Amino acid sequence: MFACDSNDNVIPDPDNLLIGSWVEPNYSEEQTVFKRAAALPDNGPGIMFKANGGFVERSSGWCGTPPLVYSDYNGNWVLENTLVTIAQEFYPINYAWRIVSVSETELIVKRELTEQEKDHQKLMDLYNEIYILSIGESCTNADNWLFTAYGAKACGGPQGYIAYSNQIDTDAFLQKVEAYNEAENAYNIKWDIVSTCDVPKQPKGVTCQNGVPMLIY
Repeated sequence: MFACDSNDNVIPDPDNLLIGSWVEPNYSEEQTVFKRAAALPDNGPGIMFKANGGFVERSSGWCGTPPLVYSDYNGNWVLENTLVTIAQEFYPINYAWRIVSVSETELIVKRELTEQEKDHQKLMDLYNEIYILSIGESCTNADNWLFTAYGAKACGGPQGYIAYSNQIDTDAFLQKVEAYNEAENAYNIKWDIVSTCDVPKQPKGVTCQNGVPMLIY
């Protein structure tokens, strides 16, 4: 159903038009448009979906300063209906595209959050609630300020410490922090997250600077 040339590139497969090399990405709002090619360019960006599930992204990385040097970043892809999930060995490790359309000459995709990214977004929303509460009071008297550990590193221990005023509903605040800690621990387990095992230094107290609480170490 398909054939490969000497560069292991695939010509259009009528049963799966996604397979092959796609080049000249054109980014427009939320969509990216690729053109089909016989092979990836030596000095240009492109992607390749292999019939065996392999994926190659030819990219110059994050550096945009000429002269650009392009390298291949390998991974794997899985297609479920119109959602293609890509796993690579470099950042972003896992991401997904929704196929808007694909033909013998053109591929249009739209970035879509993976389940892991959705879980991480929920985690960040919970942290933002904690952060907003922590800065809700102006710091004018350090005696009114406390701090607590927050987060759960995959290797164990907290991510850090956050200051909060004793003039807010401290019980509700600490309950949110505990909920965040439990949620991050569950996230780490679910997605096999790894982290460093260093322990963040515990503050000695809180001081006020221009109305902002600052941790003292």
